Amino acid sequence: MSSHSHHTIRQAILDRIQTGEWALGELIPGEAMLADEYGCARTTINRALQGLANDGVVIRKRKGGTRVCDMPVRQAKFNIPVVREQVEALGSVYRHQVTRRVEKAPPTAVQKRLGLAPGTKSLQLDTVHLADDRPFAFETRWVNTRAVPAILDAPLDEISANEWLVQTVPFSSGDVVFCAVNAGKDVAEALGAREGAAVFVIDRTTSLAGEFITTMQLYYREGYQLHSQL
Repeated sequence: MSSHSHHTIRQAILDRIQTGEWALGELIPGEAMLADEYGCARTTINRALQGLANDGVVIRKRKGGTRVCDMPVRQAKFNIPVVREQVEALGSVYRHQVTRRVEKAPPTAVQKRLGLAPGTKSLQLDTVHLADDRPFAFETRWVNTRAVPAILDAPLDEISANEWLVQTVPFSSGDVVFCAVNAGKDVAEALGAREGAAVFVIDRTTSLAGEFITTMQLYYREGYQLHSQL
């Protein structure tokens, strides 16, 4: 019998969820099957899965098995917007353009937000979201590629990082700030707005089981209104 601890098994299962082996909402193998695969006691698997359940990564139901949480809808206190859906809800045609995609060490403020050691590389992405070929929103984002290595191979010219992450990567907690800011030069140029114009921004950082996934700012063109439900 293996000497793997439940902490080791828990991390191994988490890694498989993060890399997309099991999709959001998908039923994962049962305790007996996982115990056989990892060569450990079933009680070890039980403790590992319970730890992931406590972190909000999976949902366990008696006689119903264990499923990866469908996080963006069921667990998030704020329903993360998919910009494509927002544009299409207006009756407009959606398109996006990736204007920056580079792996490098982020500035100190971003490094701290993502909990990274100095010099650790992350993926920097800038994306312009268009509605009928007019700028609708401008997204600046950093992704912790140690937590989400699969994003390096994601077809981000075909699907925006915003939508790919919402569809693919679970999260268990996050921090969201809503505010208005005066558009700096880069934001103004991306949105086709005048520099200094007041624009609405969503500033968000998400994490999974204590490891930060991404931090981003989503700037909307002038006149945007956020609608939500109580």
